[in-house]
Amino acid sequence: MAVPELDLAADPIELCAALVDTPSVSGDEAALADAMEAALRKQAPHLEVLRSGDAVLARTQLGRERRVLLAGHLDTVPIADNVPSRRDGHLLYGCGTTDMKSGDAVIAHIAATLTDPRHDLTVVFYDCEEVEAARNGLGRIEREHRDWLAADLAILGEPTNAGVEAGCQGTLKAEIRTSGRRAHSARSWLGTNAIHAMGPVLDRLRAYAPRDVDIDGCVYREGLQAVRIGGGVAGNVVPDECVVTVNFRFAPDRDGDAARQHVHDVFDGFDVAITDFAPGALPGLTAPAAAEFIAATGAVPAAKYGWTDVSRFAALGIPAVNFGPGDPNLAHTRDEHVDTTQLTDATAVLRRFLTG
Repeated sequence: MAVPELDLAADPIELCAALVDTPSVSGDEAALADAMEAALRKQAPHLEVLRSGDAVLARTQLGRERRVLLAGHLDTVPIADNVPSRRDGHLLYGCGTTDMKSGDAVIAHIAATLTDPRHDLTVVFYDCEEVEAARNGLGRIEREHRDWLAADLAILGEPTNAGVEAGCQGTLKAEIRTSGRRAHSARSWLGTNAIHAMGPVLDRLRAYAPRDVDIDGCVYREGLQAVRIGGGVAGNVVPDECVVTVNFRFAPDRDGDAARQHVHDVFDGFDVAITDFAPGALPGLTAPAAAEFIAATGAVPAAKYGWTDVSRFAALGIPAVNFGPGDPNLAHTRDEHVDTTQLTDATAVLRRFLTG
């Protein structure tokens, strides 16, 4: 694919359309990364630029007291007959408009046009966010270019309807397993039904009372849900195994050990195996740079329900928030679109924050 020419100084709405019109499904971001790298090198001489795989990073070196990092992923989910982009009044339609090429457009425009920010600025456009965590470009950058992730505040351009969603929930998956003894269903008294033995597990889930946790004024609500159940051999066999998969969404005041222990406590007496885990992220809104950003937005921050890459920054000790145009409920849909007024508003907020 020919490398398109991006105009980073253009209206972020037009820039967003150009980004959408350059397909970048996870694992195939090279053309867009090439275009972003070329544009930054040509149009933003005040920035140091680094290429890492299909990620593009840029930063100022002005010697400011604090550094702010703006991050967005370049990749999208598979295209669903929604490229190229199209306009309908103030709505811009297309794959990635919400998740998260609108955020990328705002970040790129700010990076290229703001030559004298009051905080040093780092921007990170990374690859493979929409696929398995092992391929996420932020992990590679952390391993190979850790110094580029140093900051006093990280702002991830995930869609938040141009509001501020602070931190994020952690997520844990576990399998609860019951065992029995097979028998012919005509002589069921000779067996032990593993599915029936799962009843107390479902009772505990039904009676579970989630916590509401207030951190920095953001209320995180936990949840513990059965998301899958499997068992049974045939229509005439008493089953000897049943497995329920549960998902625990937990507030970021719990670390990994505490989250795992909680699940084991809830299902005490049963066979519990943790199969997946990702830590949450504390909002860190009392950090000076974060407090300044909240003041600049004029918004009341809310807790992030769900997991995002702010967790990676929090693990590095960097306060992190989600802030970007777009309705997250529209992400990954065929009619994905963004209200273009939110691109304009988000750009104004970041400019106000970074210029004082």
